[in-house]
Amino acid sequence: MVSAQRPSWFPQRPMRLSMKVSLVVAGGLLLVLLVMNEPLKTTAAPQGMMSFQFAGDVVQANAILQSWRNGSLALAEMSLWIDFLFILAYVAALLQLTRHLTRDRPGIRERKVARWVRTLFVVAGASDIAENIVLMNNLDPATSTLSLTATALALIKFTGLMLGVAGLVVIRAARRHPLTPTS
Repeated sequence: MVSAQRPSWFPQRPMRLSMKVSLVVAGGLLLVLLVMNEPLKTTAAPQGMMSFQFAGDVVQANAILQSWRNGSLALAEMSLWIDFLFILAYVAALLQLTRHLTRDRPGIRERKVARWVRTLFVVAGASDIAENIVLMNNLDPATSTLSLTATALALIKFTGLMLGVAGLVVIRAARRHPLTPTS
């Protein structure tokens, strides 16, 4: 029987149970949100809740809300409440993933990058929470200020997440082999 070897860039230590649980919970909540988002897709909101997050102005936000008046508005609100749980789960999972991927990276540069990555994930989570609060207040009636604020917060969230993930890639690529040999 041939045993599959992990690539050299992959951490050699197994994941902790708490990280596995965080990843499963985050994945499960993501699936729930994706299923809930399907009825929110309309001609005014082709991407569902994502369209509402990036509405940017009161005209577009009100058009989306009007398209959700058939009963989807309650679903949109419930989706935002569930998203609060998802935020906690994905931030916890990403912070644990950062710790896991930096276990064999004791260098000063790697630790600094890891600190920035963790900060980016926390900022993304905080802006996501603020965005949800703004979106809940923008459900009825929508205002231009709240729509623009939600869009800005969504941009901060996605930028923080993308830069954080890019930082993890940089950390893993910093050295091709783990510093500690495995037996």
